[in-house]
Amino acid sequence: MSLWSLVSKMPPEKLQRLYVDFPQHLRHLLSDWLENQPWEFLVGSDTFCCNMASALLSATVQRLQASAGKQGEGSTILQHISTLESIYQRDPLKLVATFRQILQGEKKAVMEQFRHLPMPFHWKQEELKFNTALQRLQHRVGETRLLREALQPGAEAGQVSLRSLIDAPANGTGPREALATLLQETVGELEAAQALVLKRIQIWKRQQQLAGNGAPFEESLAPLQERCESLVDIYSQLQQEVGAAGGELEPKARAVLSSRLDEVLRSLVTSSFLVEKQPPQVLKTQTKFQAGVRFLLGLRFLGSPAKPPLVRADMVTEKQARELSMPQGPGAGAESTGEIINNTVALENSIPGNCCSALFKNLLLKKIKRCERKGTESVTEEKCAVLFSTSLALGPNKLPVQLQALSLPLVVIVHGNQDNNAKATILWDNAFSEMDRVPFVVAERVPWEKMCETLNLKFMAEVGTNRGLLPEHFLFLAQKIFNDNSLSMEAFQHRSVSWSQFNKEILLGRGFTFWQWFDGVLDLTKRCLRSYWSDRLIIGFISKQYVTSLLLNEPDGTFLLRFSDSEIGGITIAHVIRGQDGSPQIENIQPFSAKDLSIRSLGDRIRDLAQLKNLYPKKPKDEAFRSHYKPEQMGKDGRGYVPATIKMTVERDQPLPTLEPQMPTMVPTYDLGMATESSMNMQLSPDMVSQVYPPHSHSMPSFQALSREDVLPTFQESHLQMPPNLSQINLPFDQPHPQGLLPCQSQEHAVSTPEPLLCSDVPMTEDSCLSQPVGGFPQGTWVGEDMFPPLLPPTEQDLTKLLLEGQGESGGGSLGTQPLLQPSHYGQSGISMSHLDLRANPSW
Repeated sequence: MSLWSLVSKMPPEKLQRLYVDFPQHLRHLLSDWLENQPWEFLVGSDTFCCNMASALLSATVQRLQASAGKQGEGSTILQHISTLESIYQRDPLKLVATFRQILQGEKKAVMEQFRHLPMPFHWKQEELKFNTALQRLQHRVGETRLLREALQPGAEAGQVSLRSLIDAPANGTGPREALATLLQETVGELEAAQALVLKRIQIWKRQQQLAGNGAPFEESLAPLQERCESLVDIYSQLQQEVGAAGGELEPKARAVLSSRLDEVLRSLVTSSFLVEKQPPQVLKTQTKFQAGVRFLLGLRFLGSPAKPPLVRADMVTEKQARELSMPQGPGAGAESTGEIINNTVALENSIPGNCCSALFKNLLLKKIKRCERKGTESVTEEKCAVLFSTSLALGPNKLPVQLQALSLPLVVIVHGNQDNNAKATILWDNAFSEMDRVPFVVAERVPWEKMCETLNLKFMAEVGTNRGLLPEHFLFLAQKIFNDNSLSMEAFQHRSVSWSQFNKEILLGRGFTFWQWFDGVLDLTKRCLRSYWSDRLIIGFISKQYVTSLLLNEPDGTFLLRFSDSEIGGITIAHVIRGQDGSPQIENIQPFSAKDLSIRSLGDRIRDLAQLKNLYPKKPKDEAFRSHYKPEQMGKDGRGYVPATIKMTVERDQPLPTLEPQMPTMVPTYDLGMATESSMNMQLSPDMVSQVYPPHSHSMPSFQALSREDVLPTFQESHLQMPPNLSQINLPFDQPHPQGLLPCQSQEHAVSTPEPLLCSDVPMTEDSCLSQPVGGFPQGTWVGEDMFPPLLPPTEQDLTKLLLEGQGESGGGSLGTQPLLQPSHYGQSGISMSHLDLRANPSW
């Protein structure tokens, strides 16, 4: 985007005062061509500036005439152009000053209205500044050569301007002093141009680091290499001029000029050795990785040596990296803190690629030696780097030069479970470090606005979407990280967030940090939800309280999708239902993990639930999710089988059935009599036995297990838990038949029962089974008939003890003083599950 693209959108009357010395309609004809010329960098009235101004005047007139002809402008416009040409022909520098003033006014107006200038405009101005400085340098070198030649004995007086300079020296200085002054000024301009290149190299490095968080990055080093090579050419020419001046310069002045030129070359050479391909910033031991370095001046200095120099890669600590950055830091002898295999590669020129580089293809960190950490710092906060180093002999004098380049900071891990926290360290360092910092110092506290930019970049890059986070999302994230329920962004606008809040402090009421939760959302969205997010079907970052305010006044069946607030890497469906009293209620379905969505996609799960009708606010679900539905297979497959599938259901509190259900013959049971009072006061008769409880170690009479031919007793209470009807479960033909379908009980009430043979997160359909357990009893596990041990009846004291544990005695048990039967706040997806919450702190 150009500056003119914004200026042209502004009201003409707002800019009218800028076009006093140059007609506004002619400015429109020049459009964005005007900002691509070096008007702002031609300061002065020397020969170079005058020559450039004359050339720009001619180019401006040609541009105006061509633009007027294309747009069919009349002879009046052409007459204005001719008049302007005659005016500025006498003083081309006046045109430069006029356009400089116009551009400065346009930039000011854009800043006032849009608060920023286009980034391409910045880059173009930086390029113009360097190119103008380079052209000035070339002009100065030419002047120096002519002046030196004019001072040589027997030189002909053919150069009028130079002869006049020699014959009429300014301020009483002679011709030799004029040559020395001109050389000093030219070397000074070379140093200024070199500073522009070094700054641009630092910007490239910083952009490379920000790219690790997802920022856009122009990786090509070709423009920088071209700049470095052009400055080396200027250096060589000036070095020749200083040497050729000979006796025309005083020895002291000559030594100073040579020293300054050598420092320019040294800085260029050492700064042009770069890490082009960074190693992984989270590096696992015993894992192969790649890296690469590039020497921007290799084609100028290396040529085709018989034995190319070798580049070595070594691991260094943060302390060693800090010492290397000091002026008198250690050289190549820095001790490695880790053993890297295959760590030497030749630095070679590639003529087709027009570059000099070394690529490490099979690096492997065999082991790492940890250094001392400060305070509460963990191993995943310890930063290291890879040091690439080599030695060269430059120039005809074979001057030895040591080249070193540090990689971006990295964190070494030895196990996959350290990856999450290591990524947090790298994300923070990449986002908030400074260009010229001491390795690897980074701020401990940063503005929340910068954190929002970082999270947005990371989310878009990691997920692979062009749909970023919205202001409402940032409000929810601020509430979460600051533990503050303020409802306006202004409350967080000027706050700062610390590293501890980001990934050291556990969120209130949770078992994880802010970053661990956010990274779980990233992973889930990247793996399973990219297309849903890109289609704006997921609100995602929104609290349950805000969901309630959005949905409470919506029709039944209105739903939205949000990321789980209390689980890592989960997404849930919140929807409107009617309670028994007819009032609207918000139900949140148990969150789906990446594993759940790999079994059945989110779109198909939404299609399975008939109670979901409209995606908030009023978009029919089939219209919103049709492209995400998996086509249903009709008829038999290639092997003659009728296809089967898994479908999702959501179980809720149901009214008690009026008929006693028939138990399948595969599970032996016992009558359990219930008192007429509430389940909190249930009494047990001595003959009531449940297979849920194991035989006890003390001596008790044995009872032989019932065979499947035995007549099963009937339930006295219709709400007892029923085993699933296996014949009514829809399974694909290639899935194993389930052996047990109900989840195990809470660990805090654990009793010895056979282990379930099917994961509880595999969703299936159950059409004819009851889901409510016996009040006050821990949940058991249904198993096949071949897994039943001999049954021993527990004593009355044992049953009474277990009943009291289920009811939650004072000071013990996970239920505390909660009632045994309470309504479920979240519908349970998948297989029928009990609505009896046995967890001490339910997540939902």
